[in-house]
Amino acid sequence: MPDHWIDPSQCQSLAVLVESVTAPLLIEHKSPVCLELDIDTSLEVPADSGRTVDLVQTLVLQALLEMPDGGDLTITACETIHGLELELADTGNDIENRIQRMPIAAAALGVQIVWQNCPQGGAAVTVTFRRQSGSGRIAA
Repeated sequence: MPDHWIDPSQCQSLAVLVESVTAPLLIEHKSPVCLELDIDTSLEVPADSGRTVDLVQTLVLQALLEMPDGGDLTITACETIHGLELELADTGNDIENRIQRMPIAAAALGVQIVWQNCPQGGAAVTVTFRRQSGSGRIAA
């Protein structure tokens, strides 16, 4: 795959997948953006790799559009009682002054997306990959 550092279908680690998708976009961006990536390498890709790549790529591109003169992008992930949460925070415009597009991949993955302003300025988007329900058996 020429536009990714790794083949997403072969990636097990969410950290590696996110870095692989994000780094080329930062390199292509016209202004410097400082990336802080805080994702434990033991966290696995929580859903279909291809769609997860599409989702991350779309959200990173949206963040970069908000930072035409450069800035900071922080990407974190953690397990919660609701599922795996992936957050992208940037130093661009607040949510009242930015386009908040729902990526098509989000609907395909069934994730929840929440936008919020960051206290230090900029905005964050939190993507929650919900836990899969138990056994999948149906009561008779």
